[in-house]
Amino acid sequence: MVPRALVAHTEGLLLLDTETGETLDAVEDDAFVRLSETGDGRHVAIAGDAGFRLYDTGLSADQHGDHAHFRTFTPGLLDQVRAAEGAGHVVPHAGRTTFFADGTGEISVVDTDELTDPDAYAEHRTDAPHHGVALTLADGSLLTTQGTEKERSSAQVIRDGQVVAETDACPGVHGEATAAPIVGDDVVVVLGCEDGPVVLRKGEFRKVEVDRPYVRTGNLAGHPDSPVVLTDWKVDPDADLERPEQVGLLDTRTDTLRTADLGSSYWFRSLGRGPHGEAVVLTYDGTLRVLDEETGKEVARIQAIKPWREKDDWQEPGPVLEVAGSYAYVSDALTNELVVVDLERAEVVRRLDLPHPAVELVVTTGVAADAAGDHGHDH
Repeated sequence: MVPRALVAHTEGLLLLDTETGETLDAVEDDAFVRLSETGDGRHVAIAGDAGFRLYDTGLSADQHGDHAHFRTFTPGLLDQVRAAEGAGHVVPHAGRTTFFADGTGEISVVDTDELTDPDAYAEHRTDAPHHGVALTLADGSLLTTQGTEKERSSAQVIRDGQVVAETDACPGVHGEATAAPIVGDDVVVVLGCEDGPVVLRKGEFRKVEVDRPYVRTGNLAGHPDSPVVLTDWKVDPDADLERPEQVGLLDTRTDTLRTADLGSSYWFRSLGRGPHGEAVVLTYDGTLRVLDEETGKEVARIQAIKPWREKDDWQEPGPVLEVAGSYAYVSDALTNELVVVDLERAEVVRRLDLPHPAVELVVTTGVAADAAGDHGHDH
């Protein structure tokens, strides 16, 4: 089944067939929105001023052992609106999808296969409103940040209303990613901080040591088969807009970080993971840098889009990297294109025209995250 790309642009939403470039659906709305995967391979969460909405991309796969039966449906924006003040992060994990509202600290959790049932959501709340993130672990425990509008440095695991794990050692806590379990069905989650990340492993939070007082790792990308998490690497606490040229590679087996030099900068929408767990970074020179996640060594460099530079306003159009299966999808805001890259062959396979410069991008395949693997990064 051909993946579909939902693009948020300056004039609304556009759903594309990623093979032919055919427009399958379009929605006119010039409001700024964020797009997030929901984990079912079909729906995309849209965070906007009114709260959270769902967009049905019309792809679905029913898993049957080692194969799947694919079905298509009429795509479109659903009427269902989940009211949320400051609608923020959406995190799918372990068959559940968790929504976080920054303006109230409210957390909504739903079984991923019941996303469209408004009565299926369970509600939780943090101690105070803040720019946070939460996800539901396989045992039903809730991992959530805690903080206020002024500062945040805490994360907790809550089970049956009781805090069973906690850390206060994560100033500026932001972003999450899961990694391959080291033993059995253990859950490994990384949270970004401003002095080195923290790792939840074996039910405990562990601080990752770094060699300087400030290292912000608030945007992360994980892979279900890799114990290594890709992070951004910002080291200037006074910068209004830092343009880093290094990324971090966090080994969750040993709680150690190494850096990889890129020689070109990137931004928060530049991080992804390849089909085998390799790190993929879209840099200012328009190339995809493919790195061995264990060593940080560059194994491929693919010219994908025109050279670019991050704007002062992150909500303005800019390039977005999205990886689905063996393909990378890169939007070019300068040429109004969606570029499809075969990561196995390390080459561009097609360029699709867009009517407007892209702001956000999610690619769906019909395959649920539990079958395809979780990935995570965010602003």
